Amino acid sequence: MKNTFGNSVAVTLFGESHGEYIGAVIDGLAPGIKIDHDYISHMLTLRRPEGKISTPRKEKDDFKIVSGVFNNVTTGTPITILIPNENVKSGDYSDMRTVARPSHADYTAECKYHGFQDPRGGGHFSGRITAALVAAGAVCKYALEQKNIFIGTHIKRCAGISDRDFCDYLWDIKSLDQRKFAVLDEACEEKMRNAILDAASDGDSVGGVLETAVIMVPQGVGEPWFDSVESMISHMMFSIPAVKGIEFGAGFAICDMRGSKANDAMRIVGDTVYTVTNNNGGINGGITNGMPIIFRTAIKPTPTIFKPQETVDFKAMTDTVLEPKGRHDPAIIHRARVVQDAATAIVICDALAGRFGTDWIENCDKREI
Repeated sequence: MKNTFGNSVAVTLFGESHGEYIGAVIDGLAPGIKIDHDYISHMLTLRRPEGKISTPRKEKDDFKIVSGVFNNVTTGTPITILIPNENVKSGDYSDMRTVARPSHADYTAECKYHGFQDPRGGGHFSGRITAALVAAGAVCKYALEQKNIFIGTHIKRCAGISDRDFCDYLWDIKSLDQRKFAVLDEACEEKMRNAILDAASDGDSVGGVLETAVIMVPQGVGEPWFDSVESMISHMMFSIPAVKGIEFGAGFAICDMRGSKANDAMRIVGDTVYTVTNNNGGINGGITNGMPIIFRTAIKPTPTIFKPQETVDFKAMTDTVLEPKGRHDPAIIHRARVVQDAATAIVICDALAGRFGTDWIENCDKREI
């Protein structure tokens, strides 16, 4: 099992949904980076469930940083973050030990780990582990903001209802940081919430599309082949539970354009190169061109629903019908957006450290300590 992402800056996740702790280790961050505990707490708050559009399982996420930080500044050694699991109901899964939940990892986990995996709440495959990812990503995202690099994600589409596009990037990103339900057009929020509630009342679930913007990343970051910015971001995004697709810039719509429209015309403004359009999403040849990095992910409907589903008992090797128990989200997209922010921040930190060296991200003057 490989639970580590990154080259210059690496993040390792550990823990299970109903274990004592979940957590993350960040390795490779430079010494001298400020740590803002309130900032981490705020990002974890954006991930927490909310009302009837989310699971009833609520965790306080009282994280602890137990290594790699002294006087609220990174020391340069591995940072370990622990988050306790407190609100668990493992009995909900006792009758489903060998019954595969459709579209979950129950059967594939059995194939890989031969019955030794922790089945409670999905174990290590659970979306609960994304809390640790958010905490680690919050450290990276805060460090990037001190270097004037900003990341924001909104719900571009949910249950067929669409939000507006990014317009004023910095303004929009900062406004999203304060929104529990991340839409740019406030009129969309009620419509999306109602669609989620309608699905929940029917025992069903919905998915959607998340759109992320990363602004002010310097030109020249990334590699032309296997560590292209697109491939690094895609690798990380597909590590988030429920992500089933990704596109950059104009995405698949670029296939229907002629080259004359798809190409991003270029201009000089002052001493900077700009593109008139951004169909390539801020990346050419795998390398950043200074324009906003834009990408969208497809988030599938929550697989556990309160409807009978055909499945199998993989121990008895018999067909059966699953009548799910437990606490589940009718939609996760509103919670997943901060996970996408955090995951993106880790990728960008890793890419910048690979291009400029790990000390480039440092933001604390030694005289301040």
